Amino acid sequence: MDLPDKVYDFHVHIYPEKIARKAVESVGNYYLIKMQCEDGTVDELKRRVAGSGITNSLVHSVAVAPRTVQSINNFISEQCAAHPEFVGFGAMHADYPEPEEEIDRMISLGLRGVKIHPDTQFFDLDDPKMMRVYDYMRQKGLPLLAHVGDYRVDYTHPRRLKHILREFPDLTVIGAHFCGWSLWDLAIEFVKDENCFMDTSSSIMYTGNVRAKELINIYGADRCLFGSDFPMWDPKAELENFMTLGLTDEQYEKTLYINAERVLGIRK
Repeated sequence: MDLPDKVYDFHVHIYPEKIARKAVESVGNYYLIKMQCEDGTVDELKRRVAGSGITNSLVHSVAVAPRTVQSINNFISEQCAAHPEFVGFGAMHADYPEPEEEIDRMISLGLRGVKIHPDTQFFDLDDPKMMRVYDYMRQKGLPLLAHVGDYRVDYTHPRRLKHILREFPDLTVIGAHFCGWSLWDLAIEFVKDENCFMDTSSSIMYTGNVRAKELINIYGADRCLFGSDFPMWDPKAELENFMTLGLTDEQYEKTLYINAERVLGIRK
């Protein structure tokens, strides 16, 4: 099918210029890959998205220490104000001392959810301190985008995601990377029948197109969102490959924009 008029990239990292190259290098070293993009700045993102068909980017960054939470949230909010095509998710850390106050501040800044990556923040996805955060997010109607899965560590094992989903059935949760990076088959066992969304980022290049299409069919297109994981991968190239999966028109519409707008409260 032709691209719809709206396409959301639901998994995009951006960094301030002064730390962008260092941040990209650090991510590449952690995952032992050569990053496809240079620096993860807004300028590079806009260059790579231009002409791709992507109309909106869900932008965020990860607070690797509690002291960086507020500055990241300020940065993401400022970039969303400057670039209307951006939708911002804030940062949080398990050791941040007053998470409820910062969540309220995120809302005042116009941020639409929270992104965490416990593997690089060194806490369990279902850490009791974070369960307090999820409960407050639930009360405030903020969705959670969480990195899930890594065969090398246990912080984000899919069973921890299942614990959260069972504890907070009315919290909107997006499990990144088909709910289990490098643990895709294991993720199915834990979350196939749970109430959550998932994005496709940093997965298809590992699973292959045939398996990626199978995963979308297993979970259901109602639950899946397209994501590129910029600057790890090039958004335009990721979208071009996604369009070769051979999904139905309805599946493409759901994964490219309908589900994104449901998560963001733009449509029911």
